[in-house]
Amino acid sequence: MHNDNFDLSTYFRRINYTGHAAADTATLHALMRHQLFSVPFENLDVQAGKVVSLVPEDIADKLLQRGRGGYCYEVNGLFAMALGALGITYRFVAARPMFYPARRPKTHMALIAEVDDRLWLCDLGFGSYGIRAPIAIDMPDTDIEQDFDTFRLIRDGNNEYLLQAKVEGEWANQYSFDLSPQEWIDFVPANYLNSTHPDAIFVQKLLIVQHVPEGRLILLGNVLKTITAEGVEKQQLTEDDIAHVLKNRFALPAPQYIGKTV
Repeated sequence: MHNDNFDLSTYFRRINYTGHAAADTATLHALMRHQLFSVPFENLDVQAGKVVSLVPEDIADKLLQRGRGGYCYEVNGLFAMALGALGITYRFVAARPMFYPARRPKTHMALIAEVDDRLWLCDLGFGSYGIRAPIAIDMPDTDIEQDFDTFRLIRDGNNEYLLQAKVEGEWANQYSFDLSPQEWIDFVPANYLNSTHPDAIFVQKLLIVQHVPEGRLILLGNVLKTITAEGVEKQQLTEDDIAHVLKNRFALPAPQYIGKTV
Protein backbone atom coordinates (compact mmCIF):
# COMPACT_ATOMS: atom_id res chain seq x y z
CA MET A 1 0.00 0.00 0.00
CA HIS A 2 2.61 2.50 -1.13
CA ASN A 3 1.93 6.17 -1.65
CA ASP A 4 4.01 9.31 -1.89
CA ASN A 5 2.31 11.52 0.71
CA PHE A 6 1.87 9.27 3.75
CA ASP A 7 3.94 10.41 6.71
CA LEU A 8 4.05 8.30 9.87
CA SER A 9 4.51 11.25 12.22
CA THR A 10 1.48 12.97 10.67
CA TYR A 11 -0.49 9.75 11.12
CA PHE A 12 0.50 9.58 14.78
CA ARG A 13 -0.68 13.16 15.31
CA ARG A 14 -3.97 12.41 13.53
CA ILE A 15 -4.69 9.45 15.84
CA ASN A 16 -3.30 11.15 18.96
CA TYR A 17 -0.61 8.51 19.45
CA THR A 18 2.62 9.22 21.33
CA GLY A 19 3.55 5.74 22.49
CA HIS A 20 5.93 2.96 21.54
CA ALA A 21 6.13 2.28 17.79
CA ALA A 22 7.67 -0.93 16.44
CA ALA A 23 6.76 -3.99 14.40
CA ASP A 24 5.27 -5.81 17.38
CA THR A 25 1.96 -6.92 18.86
CA ALA A 26 1.71 -4.08 21.37
CA THR A 27 2.05 -1.43 18.65
CA LEU A 28 -0.47 -3.20 16.40
CA HIS A 29 -3.08 -3.18 19.17
CA ALA A 30 -2.35 0.38 20.24
CA LEU A 31 -2.53 1.84 16.74
CA MET A 32 -5.81 0.13 15.92
CA ARG A 33 -7.40 1.45 19.11
CA HIS A 34 -6.10 4.97 18.61
CA GLN A 35 -7.21 5.15 14.99
CA LEU A 36 -10.66 3.78 15.85
CA PHE A 37 -11.09 6.47 18.50
CA SER A 38 -9.83 9.28 16.23
CA VAL A 39 -10.88 8.62 12.62
CA PRO A 40 -14.62 8.06 12.04
CA PHE A 41 -16.25 5.61 9.68
CA GLU A 42 -18.26 7.84 7.33
CA ASN A 43 -19.90 7.92 3.90
CA LEU A 44 -20.24 11.68 3.34
CA ASP A 45 -18.69 11.55 -0.13
CA VAL A 46 -21.11 8.84 -1.26
CA GLN A 47 -24.02 10.88 0.10
CA ALA A 48 -22.72 13.82 -1.94
CA GLY A 49 -22.93 11.69 -5.11
CA LYS A 50 -19.22 10.97 -5.42
CA VAL A 51 -17.44 7.70 -6.14
CA VAL A 52 -14.94 7.22 -3.33
CA SER A 53 -11.36 7.45 -4.57
CA LEU A 54 -9.10 4.48 -3.91
CA VAL A 55 -5.99 6.36 -5.00
CA PRO A 56 -3.72 5.99 -1.96
CA GLU A 57 -2.59 9.61 -2.10
CA ASP A 58 -6.22 10.76 -2.08
CA ILE A 59 -6.95 8.63 0.98
CA ALA A 60 -3.97 10.00 2.90
CA ASP A 61 -4.89 13.57 1.98
CA LYS A 62 -8.54 13.12 2.94
CA LEU A 63 -8.01 11.36 6.26
CA LEU A 64 -4.76 12.94 7.41
CA GLN A 65 -4.68 16.44 5.95
CA ARG A 66 -8.39 17.25 5.78
CA GLY A 67 -9.43 15.55 9.01
CA ARG A 68 -12.03 13.35 7.38
CA GLY A 69 -12.96 9.71 7.90
CA GLY A 70 -14.00 7.12 5.37
CA TYR A 71 -15.50 3.71 4.86
CA CYS A 72 -13.76 0.33 4.96
CA TYR A 73 -11.36 0.70 2.03
CA GLU A 74 -10.24 4.12 3.22
CA VAL A 75 -9.82 3.56 6.97
CA ASN A 76 -8.31 0.10 6.50
CA GLY A 77 -6.18 1.44 3.67
CA LEU A 78 -4.83 4.16 5.95
CA PHE A 79 -4.08 1.56 8.62
CA ALA A 80 -2.23 -0.52 6.01
CA MET A 81 -0.07 2.50 5.17
CA ALA A 82 0.91 2.79 8.83
CA LEU A 83 1.66 -0.94 9.12
CA GLY A 84 3.80 -0.80 6.01
CA ALA A 85 5.73 2.19 7.32
CA LEU A 86 6.46 0.27 10.53
CA GLY A 87 7.53 -2.88 8.69
CA ILE A 88 4.53 -4.95 9.80
CA THR A 89 3.57 -7.59 7.25
CA TYR A 90 -0.10 -7.56 6.26
CA ARG A 91 -2.50 -8.67 3.57
CA PHE A 92 -5.89 -7.43 2.44
CA VAL A 93 -8.74 -9.95 2.56
CA ALA A 94 -12.17 -9.78 0.96
CA ALA A 95 -15.07 -10.37 3.33
CA ARG A 96 -18.72 -11.23 2.73
CA PRO A 97 -21.24 -9.36 4.92
CA MET A 98 -23.42 -12.03 6.53
CA PHE A 99 -26.20 -10.10 8.28
CA TYR A 100 -28.38 -9.66 5.18
CA PRO A 101 -31.33 -12.01 4.51
CA ALA A 102 -29.91 -12.90 1.08
CA ARG A 103 -26.34 -13.86 0.21
CA ARG A 104 -24.19 -10.87 -0.78
CA PRO A 105 -20.87 -10.57 -2.64
CA LYS A 106 -17.57 -9.99 -0.85
CA THR A 107 -17.77 -6.21 -0.71
CA HIS A 108 -16.04 -5.64 2.62
CA MET A 109 -12.30 -5.29 3.14
CA ALA A 110 -10.35 -6.30 6.24
CA LEU A 111 -6.68 -6.82 7.04
CA ILE A 112 -4.64 -9.74 8.30
CA ALA A 113 -1.47 -8.52 10.03
CA GLU A 114 1.43 -10.77 10.99
CA VAL A 115 3.48 -9.84 14.04
CA ASP A 116 5.39 -11.92 16.57
CA ASP A 117 4.63 -15.08 14.53
CA ARG A 118 0.83 -14.72 14.82
CA LEU A 119 -1.86 -13.66 12.39
CA TRP A 120 -4.33 -11.02 13.55
CA LEU A 121 -7.64 -9.90 12.04
CA CYS A 122 -7.66 -6.10 11.97
CA ASP A 123 -10.68 -4.09 10.85
CA LEU A 124 -11.38 -0.42 11.45
CA GLY A 125 -14.37 -0.05 9.13
CA PHE A 126 -17.31 -2.33 9.80
CA GLY A 127 -19.89 -0.06 11.33
CA SER A 128 -22.15 -1.02 14.22
CA TYR A 129 -20.55 -4.23 15.48
CA GLY A 130 -17.00 -3.83 14.27
CA ILE A 131 -14.20 -5.28 16.37
CA ARG A 132 -12.41 -2.87 18.70
CA ALA A 133 -8.99 -4.55 18.76
CA PRO A 134 -7.11 -7.12 16.67
CA ILE A 135 -8.34 -10.73 17.01
CA ALA A 136 -5.88 -13.62 16.80
CA ILE A 137 -6.70 -15.95 13.91
CA ASP A 138 -5.39 -18.96 15.86
CA MET A 139 -8.15 -18.68 18.51
CA PRO A 140 -11.32 -19.93 16.75
CA ASP A 141 -14.43 -20.77 18.77
CA THR A 142 -13.21 -18.60 21.63
CA ASP A 143 -15.27 -15.82 23.22
CA ILE A 144 -13.23 -12.63 22.98
CA GLU A 145 -14.29 -9.71 25.15
CA GLN A 146 -13.42 -6.24 23.92
CA ASP A 147 -14.64 -3.54 26.27
CA PHE A 148 -18.40 -4.22 26.53
CA ASP A 149 -18.56 -6.27 23.29
CA THR A 150 -18.00 -10.00 22.77
CA PHE A 151 -16.82 -11.52 19.50
CA ARG A 152 -15.72 -14.89 18.20
CA LEU A 153 -14.33 -16.42 15.02
CA ILE A 154 -15.86 -19.65 13.73
CA ARG A 155 -13.81 -21.71 11.27
CA ASP A 156 -15.51 -24.08 8.86
CA GLY A 157 -14.23 -26.99 6.79
CA ASN A 158 -13.61 -24.78 3.76
CA ASN A 159 -10.92 -22.73 5.51
CA GLU A 160 -13.30 -19.81 5.92
CA TYR A 161 -13.72 -17.78 9.06
CA LEU A 162 -16.98 -16.28 10.27
CA LEU A 163 -16.89 -13.29 12.59
CA GLN A 164 -19.78 -13.17 15.05
CA ALA A 165 -20.76 -10.57 17.63
CA LYS A 166 -22.98 -11.12 20.62
CA VAL A 167 -26.04 -8.92 20.17
CA GLU A 168 -28.68 -8.84 22.90
CA GLY A 169 -27.40 -12.16 24.23
CA GLU A 170 -27.40 -13.98 20.88
CA TRP A 171 -24.59 -14.61 18.41
CA ALA A 172 -25.09 -12.55 15.23
CA ASN A 173 -23.14 -13.18 12.01
CA GLN A 174 -21.10 -10.20 10.81
CA TYR A 175 -18.90 -11.31 7.89
CA SER A 176 -16.98 -14.28 6.53
CA PHE A 177 -13.56 -14.36 4.90
CA ASP A 178 -10.63 -16.59 4.06
CA LEU A 179 -6.92 -15.82 4.20
CA SER A 180 -6.38 -15.46 0.45
CA PRO A 181 -4.45 -12.22 -0.13
CA GLN A 182 -6.16 -9.62 -2.31
CA GLU A 183 -4.51 -6.88 -4.31
CA TRP A 184 -5.61 -3.30 -3.74
CA ILE A 185 -7.02 -3.09 -7.25
CA ASP A 186 -9.28 -6.10 -6.52
CA PHE A 187 -11.52 -3.82 -4.43
CA VAL A 188 -12.24 -1.31 -7.20
CA PRO A 189 -15.47 -3.06 -8.37
CA ALA A 190 -16.79 -3.44 -4.80
CA ASN A 191 -15.96 0.19 -4.06
CA TYR A 192 -17.86 1.33 -7.15
CA LEU A 193 -20.86 -0.79 -6.11
CA ASN A 194 -20.82 0.63 -2.58
CA SER A 195 -20.48 4.18 -3.92
CA THR A 196 -23.20 4.02 -6.58
CA HIS A 197 -25.60 1.07 -6.37
CA PRO A 198 -29.09 2.03 -5.14
CA ASP A 199 -29.23 -1.10 -2.94
CA ALA A 200 -26.04 -0.14 -1.10
CA ILE A 201 -26.68 1.17 2.41
CA PHE A 202 -24.04 3.87 1.85
CA VAL A 203 -26.05 5.25 -1.07
CA GLN A 204 -29.35 5.01 0.77
CA LYS A 205 -28.46 6.62 4.08
CA LEU A 206 -25.96 8.79 5.86
CA LEU A 207 -23.87 6.52 8.10
CA ILE A 208 -21.28 7.76 10.59
CA VAL A 209 -19.69 5.61 13.31
CA GLN A 210 -17.26 6.93 15.89
CA HIS A 211 -15.79 4.54 18.43
CA VAL A 212 -15.02 6.08 21.81
CA PRO A 213 -13.55 4.41 24.91
CA GLU A 214 -16.94 4.09 26.59
CA GLY A 215 -18.82 2.87 23.50
CA ARG A 216 -19.71 4.22 20.08
CA LEU A 217 -21.78 6.88 18.40
CA ILE A 218 -23.77 5.91 15.30
CA LEU A 219 -25.62 8.34 13.05
CA LEU A 220 -27.82 6.42 10.60
CA GLY A 221 -30.05 8.62 8.49
CA ASN A 222 -31.57 11.04 10.98
CA VAL A 223 -31.22 8.83 14.08
CA LEU A 224 -28.30 9.24 16.46
CA LYS A 225 -27.50 6.22 18.63
CA THR A 226 -25.28 6.44 21.68
CA ILE A 227 -24.17 2.92 22.66
CA THR A 228 -22.52 2.21 26.00
CA ALA A 229 -22.33 -0.68 28.44
CA GLU A 230 -25.53 0.66 30.00
CA GLY A 231 -27.53 0.36 26.78
CA VAL A 232 -28.60 2.29 23.69
CA GLU A 233 -30.02 5.80 23.57
CA LYS A 234 -31.71 7.00 20.37
CA GLN A 235 -32.36 10.57 19.30
CA GLN A 236 -34.36 11.70 16.27
CA LEU A 237 -32.66 14.62 14.52
CA THR A 238 -33.79 17.46 12.30
CA GLU A 239 -31.60 18.63 9.40
CA ASP A 240 -30.24 21.44 11.59
CA ASP A 241 -29.52 18.90 14.32
CA ILE A 242 -27.62 16.69 11.86
CA ALA A 243 -25.38 19.58 10.81
CA HIS A 244 -24.68 20.35 14.46
CA VAL A 245 -23.98 16.70 15.35
CA LEU A 246 -21.65 16.20 12.38
CA LYS A 247 -19.62 19.23 13.40
CA ASN A 248 -19.63 18.88 17.17
CA ARG A 249 -19.86 15.14 17.81
CA PHE A 250 -17.95 13.78 14.81
CA ALA A 251 -15.76 16.77 13.79
CA LEU A 252 -16.98 16.45 10.20
CA PRO A 253 -18.30 18.94 7.63
CA ALA A 254 -22.03 19.18 7.13
CA PRO A 255 -23.89 21.66 4.90
CA GLN A 256 -23.23 20.20 1.43
CA TYR A 257 -24.44 16.75 2.58
CA ILE A 258 -27.71 17.74 4.18
CA GLY A 259 -30.76 16.72 2.17
CA LYS A 260 -29.97 13.03 1.56
CA THR A 261 -29.91 12.00 5.18
CA VAL A 262 -33.49 11.13 6.04
